[in-house]
Amino acid sequence: MSESDEDTPTLSADTLAALQMFYSEQSLQHQKAQVAYELGNVTNINIQEDWQLSQFWYTENTATRLAQEALAVARPDGRIACLSSPTAYKTIKSLCPEGCLVKCLEYDTRFSIYGDDFQFFDYKDPLNLPLEWKHSFDVVIVDPPFLSEECLCRMAVTAKFLTKDKIILCTGMVMEAMAEKLLGAKLCTFIPRHTNQLQNEFRCYTNYDAIHLNDT
Repeated sequence: MSESDEDTPTLSADTLAALQMFYSEQSLQHQKAQVAYELGNVTNINIQEDWQLSQFWYTENTATRLAQEALAVARPDGRIACLSSPTAYKTIKSLCPEGCLVKCLEYDTRFSIYGDDFQFFDYKDPLNLPLEWKHSFDVVIVDPPFLSEECLCRMAVTAKFLTKDKIILCTGMVMEAMAEKLLGAKLCTFIPRHTNQLQNEFRCYTNYDAIHLNDT
C-alpha cells in the first residue's frame, strides 16, 4: 500500500450500510411520488425542506390562501406559474380545474417528479426559460429563496417576463420598498406563515388589488 493509499479515507461497514439504507429509502420515496403524480394526486407527494437551499414550506392555511388568490385571478382555463414556491404549486394543483395549467419553476430537481409541470429554474439566470412563456401566465407567485436585493432583482426580471400583468410576491417585510420599486407590488394584510417559523417577518405583496389576500 502506498502512502497516498494510506491517506485515502474509508468508510466503516456500519456507515456503508447506513448510506445504503438512506439511498434505498430515497429511491422508495421517489417511486411513491412518481406513482402519486401519475395518478394525479400531488397531495400525496411529500418532499422535505432542504435548508441549504433556503427552503421553508408554507402552512396549509397559507398555501390555500395563495391558491385561492391565484385561481381567482387565472380562472378555470388560466395559466399560473409558481416561482420558487413549490408548496403553493402543490395546493393549486390539487384545487385547480382540469383546464388550468400550473407550472413549478424550481432549482431543486427533486421537483422534477411533477413531470411536465416542472421547469428547472436558477434565479441567477433569470431569463433562461422557454421563449413562448413570455407574458403567457395570468398570475405568477414569487418567493425568492434569499432575502437580498440581488435575489429579488433577478426574480423580478423573471416574474415580469412570465406574467401578463399580475404578480404575487412572498418575501420579508424588509423588502417592502424594493417590492414596490421593482414590481409595483404593495403590502397585503394577509400574513403568510411557514411550518417552521422564520426569524424574519414575512409578508405578501401584489401589484393589483388582491381578492383573498386582504382582509375586509
